[in-house]
Amino acid sequence: MTQTIAPRVRTLVLLLLAAACALLAGAGPASAHAALTGSDPREGAVVDKAPAQVSLTFSESVSMDDDSLRVLDPKGKRVDDGKPSGTGGTTYSVKLHAGLPDGTYTVTYQVVSADSHPVSGAYTFSVGAPSETSVTVSGQGAGGGFVGGLYGVGRYVSYAGFAVLVGGAAFVLACWPRGSGVRVVQRFVVSGWLSLTAATLLLLLLRGSYTGSGKVADVFDLGLLGEVLQTKAGAALVSRLLLLAAAALFIAVLFGAYDKRKDEEKRDLTFGLAVGGSVVAVGLAATWAMSEHASVGLQAGLAMPVDVVHLIAVATWLGGLTALLVALYRGPADTPVPGLAVSRFSRVAFSSVIALVVTGTYQSWRQLGSWTAFTDTRYGQLLLVKIGLVAVLVGVAYFSRRWTAQLAAATPAAGASAARRAEKGAGKASTKAGTKAASKTSGNASTKAASKASANAGTEASGNAKVAEKASGTAKGTGGSPRAAQLARQRAAVDAARQKRQRDADPNRFGLRRSVLAEAGIAVVLLVVTTVLTQTEPGRTEEEAKAAGTSSVGNSAPATGAVTLDMPFDTGSQNGKGVVRVELDPARVGANDLHLYVERPDGTAFDIPEVKVALTQKAKNIGPLPVAPDHITTGHWSASGVQIPMAGDWEVAVTVRTSDIDQVTISKNTQIG
Repeated sequence: MTQTIAPRVRTLVLLLLAAACALLAGAGPASAHAALTGSDPREGAVVDKAPAQVSLTFSESVSMDDDSLRVLDPKGKRVDDGKPSGTGGTTYSVKLHAGLPDGTYTVTYQVVSADSHPVSGAYTFSVGAPSETSVTVSGQGAGGGFVGGLYGVGRYVSYAGFAVLVGGAAFVLACWPRGSGVRVVQRFVVSGWLSLTAATLLLLLLRGSYTGSGKVADVFDLGLLGEVLQTKAGAALVSRLLLLAAAALFIAVLFGAYDKRKDEEKRDLTFGLAVGGSVVAVGLAATWAMSEHASVGLQAGLAMPVDVVHLIAVATWLGGLTALLVALYRGPADTPVPGLAVSRFSRVAFSSVIALVVTGTYQSWRQLGSWTAFTDTRYGQLLLVKIGLVAVLVGVAYFSRRWTAQLAAATPAAGASAARRAEKGAGKASTKAGTKAASKTSGNASTKAASKASANAGTEASGNAKVAEKASGTAKGTGGSPRAAQLARQRAAVDAARQKRQRDADPNRFGLRRSVLAEAGIAVVLLVVTTVLTQTEPGRTEEEAKAAGTSSVGNSAPATGAVTLDMPFDTGSQNGKGVVRVELDPARVGANDLHLYVERPDGTAFDIPEVKVALTQKAKNIGPLPVAPDHITTGHWSASGVQIPMAGDWEVAVTVRTSDIDQVTISKNTQIG
């Protein structure tokens, strides 16, 4: 039965790993997480005279340097002053040279979004009439090439290392304290620390080139590295390295002083290690939360701690699951994973799944914003894949829990039977080994070999191998026949094979190993999808860009004309009736001029004590954006530079106050952009 089922399990895991590799290959460079939602002049626009400046509006704040925003003439020569400035939080502009001739001009930008990802693109506009241009705007991209690919690999390795480090340590402390002395578990946790440390150093070195030129030579530019250290992403990577130094001390205590103590002495140290390890784990998770998706957008103050909980839950579940798999398949035969440890991990995994569901639901709402984003955006589609993988993983975990319960129930009987077999085997082996050693050796050497063989007989495979080696060495050292050493090695090999057959003959443990192996295979793909999600433009941002009639590379429609809205009002008081006329010019994304006129029912202009304007886009939960117009003359108010962040259906609300206590708010919708 074991020979027919095991290949199927291995085939399943290979298929899952192949899917993971396909996802890795198709991930590509990190997608921009800040979208260009507006520009002035717009892409493809033809203006009568050269503008004094070019303005770009993004969906979130970005960082830029003197070369981040450039304007090139038809010959490819820069015509900007090279000093971009922010004018409205998410709007940035650069001044142009005076007296620019007619022709087609190219605007290029390369910035870094607030969640640390590079954003680039280009578009054209024309002065007077379109003309030929030598500037090529295709292929504009950031975060690609060899450096971008290497940076992406570093991100995958860092997430995997974090899961192995945190999940493996949590498995030892919370589920299997005796596992701290198992060499394969020690190597597993240490490999997680090494992977995360190496990946963090790699990301820190690549960061400057990744967000800039993309050249390999810039990786070793110390000046560029100094600039990286002053950014939010650079500070997060340095903080991660400092926390990894503390994690190294934690690992040394866990596999050193903690392992050497007796079971009753471990309890006191367990609490201290749990507290210290939790602090380090939270700190490591915070280095991602404070520099990526969770740090920008809606409710950032709540999103960051939620993201920390989500990351730790993922690491505890998937990392602990992999640690259990390693212990089941590679652990020594004389230190098997007990059923109690598996039961404890089952409870820990269940708690992690609950935390994942709660935090994942909140993150999905925050990053998507609408049900249609599940199917209309790449982020939503990947999120559906992740949800499906979690559902499959939970289903497989259900079978693991069944095997765990059966293993826990069978443990007492199996333990008693094993003890009887060990005693019986030890007696027989002692007699045989004593006789064999006495006949093959002489003097003190003979006595030592016989007593050692008697003491170690009946142990598991690893113990028998050591006995065989020592017996072989003793025989050679005293002039004994090499045949004795060969026989000792053969007996050890036969005994190891016998014990492996006995271990695999346990249907409960064998079933648990199969289900955990399947879980681990799915977990690998799940971790890959999660990492791809962190590099994908959120669905909310992508939909905002689509609604604005533009994409992150700057595609947009020509400008529209002015909009005029007439809104009658009645405050209910004497002289409280009239009409408000609002004019918005040019009624497009970016800066607009607003004029407001107040007239009586007979058409004559008159003044009122106060008038206020607010703009709201309910579909995207934007606004209300207040506008405070200045009084110009009787019945006329005006405001210039009114920023509209994106195109779509906007509500224009006007509050009219005709006396100290009488006021009314009226509104009308209009299409912008």
